[in-house]
Amino acid sequence: MTDRVAAFVRVSGPPNSSFLVGYPGISATLPRIEGKVEIRPQQGYSAPVAISLIRICLQRRETIHPAAENMAKRHLGTPRREATDVVGKELLLYRCAPGKEADSVMAMDLPFVLFIPFGRGGEETNRRIPPASLQLPSRTAETYYELVVTVQQGQSVQNKYAFPVPLQRYDTLSTFGMYNRPVTKTSTSDNIVTLVISLPRWSYGPTDPITVYIKLAPNLDWMAKARKVAVKSITLAIEEEITYNPEGDDPTKKVNRIQKHVQNVGMKLSEDGYVTNMDVIFPHKDLRDSNGIIRRGQSGFPNYEATSFTTTSTLYKIEFFLNIKASMTSARDITLRQRIVICPLDHQACKEEMDAIEQAAKDASSVDQANPMLPARNIVLANDSNALATLGLCLVGGQKKPLIE
Repeated sequence: MTDRVAAFVRVSGPPNSSFLVGYPGISATLPRIEGKVEIRPQQGYSAPVAISLIRICLQRRETIHPAAENMAKRHLGTPRREATDVVGKELLLYRCAPGKEADSVMAMDLPFVLFIPFGRGGEETNRRIPPASLQLPSRTAETYYELVVTVQQGQSVQNKYAFPVPLQRYDTLSTFGMYNRPVTKTSTSDNIVTLVISLPRWSYGPTDPITVYIKLAPNLDWMAKARKVAVKSITLAIEEEITYNPEGDDPTKKVNRIQKHVQNVGMKLSEDGYVTNMDVIFPHKDLRDSNGIIRRGQSGFPNYEATSFTTTSTLYKIEFFLNIKASMTSARDITLRQRIVICPLDHQACKEEMDAIEQAAKDASSVDQANPMLPARNIVLANDSNALATLGLCLVGGQKKPLIE
C-alpha cells in the first residue's frame, strides 16, 4: 500500500539566507550549498511513504547552439549540443536498513552540505571551479545548475527532483590586487612607428570606464621616413570573443564588437611622438523596466547587469579584448589587441563585496570539510509511537483528528 504513495520533495536553505554559502572561486570562503531535503506524502498528509534511499548532488547542464541567433541557420545548422556533469560529489542522505525493501516514513528532514570545488584541478573536471550560471541571448550558450534529489521508493520506483540554483563566480572582482597592476604592450607594423598602450588595471564591470594610455613613437633611426607620417585617427573598441566547443575537434570563434570610440587626430608625427588617453565605458544591461522596477529574473540565472562576462566552460569560452587601431598615412596601420577581464559586477559593487568576502573566509576557517557540523536529522517512521502527533494529528474513535494540546 505504502509504495503507491508518491513522495512530496522539497529542498530548503538555511533560515533567511540562500542555499549558497561562501563565494565560488575564492577558496578561503569554502563555497558550499547548505540546506535540508524535506520528504512528505504527496497526497493525504498522514499516509506513510515508502523510502529506500535518498541521494543529492549539484548538477551542471551546459548547452551551446551557435546558429541560434539566425533563424535560417537555426534549422539548417548544427543542432544544440548538451553536456551534463555532477559538480563535486553526490551525497547519500538516507538508506533503509539492510534486508528491507523500504522504510515506511511519515516525515523526513535530512540536512546536507555540498562543497563546491575550488581547485583548478587540471584535467579533473570534478575538481575544477564550476563556471558561473549564464544564459546568452537566443540561448546560443547556457550554463545552468540544479540540485538533483534522487528518491528510491522500493525496487521499481525511482524519481528525480530538480531545484534550480543560480551560481556566481567571484574570482574576477576588479578590486583584487592582481588586476590592479599596470599592463603595457607594444606593436609595430613596418618599423617606422611603434604603438605603445598602457592600462592602469585590467578587470572591469558594467558602467566602468576603461582608460587606455596610448603613444605613437617614431623610429628615431628612420626619422626621414617617420617625418612623412601623419596620424589620421585612433580607434578603441571592446571585443567579445566567444569560442564554441573550445576543447573539441573543431572549435568555432565568433567576435562581437560591443563598444567603439574613434579619436580623429589629423597631425604629423613629431620626434616626440603622439600621446593621448582614450576612454570607453563598458556597456550595461538595465535591469529596471520603464517604471523603475527591477524585473524578475529566471530562477536558474542571477540578474546580471552585463550581457556576458569572462568565463570558461566545457562547451564554450568567453574572452574580452581591447582592440586599438592607429590609422596613418605614409605608414601601415597598426593594430594591437590586449586581453582584459570582464566581471559581472561594477567596481563599486566589487568594493562593497570585499568586507563580506573577508567575513565569509573567517566563518569558513571553523568549518571541517571532512566532518561539517550539521543539524540533527528528523525522521518520523509510521510505526513510531508519536508519529501522528508530529504531524499535528491524533486518533479519536479510529478517526484522525487535529491534535489540540
